Amino acid sequence: MTQESVTSVQNFLVKHSFLETIKAIDGEVKYLEYHQKRYEGVLNSLGIKKVHNLKERLNPPKKGLYRCRVVYSIEELEVEYIPYQKRQIHKLKLLESNTIEYSRKYADRRELDALFLQKGEGDDILIIKDGFVSDTTIANLAFFNGEHWLTPKTPLLQGTTRARLLEEGKIFEKDVRVEDIYTYKKIALMNAMIDFDIIAEENIRKIIVR
Repeated sequence: MTQESVTSVQNFLVKHSFLETIKAIDGEVKYLEYHQKRYEGVLNSLGIKKVHNLKERLNPPKKGLYRCRVVYSIEELEVEYIPYQKRQIHKLKLLESNTIEYSRKYADRRELDALFLQKGEGDDILIIKDGFVSDTTIANLAFFNGEHWLTPKTPLLQGTTRARLLEEGKIFEKDVRVEDIYTYKKIALMNAMIDFDIIAEENIRKIIVR
């Protein structure tokens, strides 16, 4: 990497912070290896080789369910422990955005927040990009076809729970077009805090708001 490239990367990281959201129950951090891998992958992809061992930086409360919010950049890493209360999702508003980009877990969520404000009667939005299903603002998705759980090949973000369930053979990747949604029997949301949460069974049309 040239000095010019190094400087460009450093300037980028000074302006941009990244985020890991990690589940902790009664002081036990869940699936930390997947978060460590993504954290290292983000920095390594930008030419940064010196990284923290997240296990050494985390010390969640010994009682209760917490969201460990890790915000990091080239210069620092900060951890906040937030008592977790699950957001109830009963309806998803279909919303198209062909320009949204969230391939890294940025701490800056302004693009997602702006889309979320368009949820109308929904509890969250189901983002369609270039005709394909991607994610909600807080979770990856999976659809049940009567035999297998299928997750879109086109997520905005490669989530850690999604990665783990793919590795375990519990879900499988497939292109999911917007017109295919109603052919599925169930919908589930996936993220580090809720794990795998089935929000619709046999009533997909009732949960989708157009």
